[in-house]
Amino acid sequence: MGEHFKTDIDQLGHFLKTLEGCIRDLNEARAALAHVRAEQIGTQRLDEACDGFQERWKYGSEQTKKMIEGVSEGVKSNKKGYEEVEKALEQAFKHLAEQATSGGGGAK
Repeated sequence: MGEHFKTDIDQLGHFLKTLEGCIRDLNEARAALAHVRAEQIGTQRLDEACDGFQERWKYGSEQTKKMIEGVSEGVKSNKKGYEEVEKALEQAFKHLAEQATSGGGGAK
């Protein structure tokens, strides 16, 4: 079963950076749109439509940011867990190797 399940910890780190980039991009887009005022665009109807879009975009981007942050936290937690398991396995193998070379035979 184990041969079908592999986790690349470096890829998890790369994925985290990608998620962080998504949050940064959303924040930059919101900041850029915040400076555009509807009255700069044209007719009253178009201005009202732009104001409505600004509100929906703000709400939607905030919700998307929260979801991305949630996924990011989950990936961070999983990455940390895999790193801890990997470190524990490494220590266990080192301990077994030391016992084998010191004549301990590994059995008690």
